[in-house]
Amino acid sequence: MPSTANRVQPGSFLTLHYRLAGPAGDIINTFNDKPATLTLGSGELSPAVEQRLLGLEEGQHASFDIPPGEAFGDRNPEMMQWVARALLNKMGDPLEQYAVGDVVQFPTPDGMSSYAGSVRQVGKDGDGDGKADAVLFDFNHPLAGQPVTFEVKVIGVL
Repeated sequence: MPSTANRVQPGSFLTLHYRLAGPAGDIINTFNDKPATLTLGSGELSPAVEQRLLGLEEGQHASFDIPPGEAFGDRNPEMMQWVARALLNKMGDPLEQYAVGDVVQFPTPDGMSSYAGSVRQVGKDGDGDGKADAVLFDFNHPLAGQPVTFEVKVIGVL
């Protein structure tokens, strides 16, 4: 007799706990917080991560090792970009100090969404005001080009 448990299928609405980790540790982990809810195929998770959810049953706990580059693509050197201080001032707080490792949200051109960049380098202070003239941001996903561990506990499938 086939199982009556709900299985994850394309388009399923899911409630789940999940953890994404790279070599340096967790990037996101909901196990100690509220579970996440999402619709498979809506782009909230990468296609490689979603693929591993397919066929899992409600209540199932699983862990997957995803090879480098498969989960979030390879690192793209063109995604490393200098952003002028004048533009940063216009978009945010002119008094903001940027430090290596900071993650900054940038609005999309249509203003409807945002994307993140992490500070890799702070440029020189050419005018002596204590603020860098430009900041080097890495707009690659933090796990791009790295092996990823994806752990999941499926709570509900609709």
